[in-house]
Amino acid sequence: VQLQASGGGLVQAGGSLRLSCEFSGRTFYRYATGWFRQAPGKEREFVAAISGVGSNPYYRDSVEGRFTISRDNAKTTVYLQMNSLKPEDTAVYYCAAEYSGDYEGPWVFHYWGQGTLVTVSS
Repeated sequence: VQLQASGGGLVQAGGSLRLSCEFSGRTFYRYATGWFRQAPGKEREFVAAISGVGSNPYYRDSVEGRFTISRDNAKTTVYLQMNSLKPEDTAVYYCAAEYSGDYEGPWVFHYWGQGTLVTVSS
């Protein structure tokens, strides 16, 4: 499994960004996908995840209602739409995948892409 994240950048507080993660190497719809982030000096934390068929999204409490995870199985890509960004959302964002079959979660992710940096200025 290979994962290639993109879409990070610098944005002002209150702004929006959409991250993308292209998946390759296996049958995409059999894999749950997720986003994690790591801020400077902090541990990596879960952000959002979604099942292989695009159901059962999970979010950490602090992004619920602001972030939306989605996937396009035809394009083998998972997205993270981030709205109403806050300075505390600043982090390197990583996409992840895990074989799930019909399991609807939660998941432990073993496949990771490189990160993409999101910086939110105040």
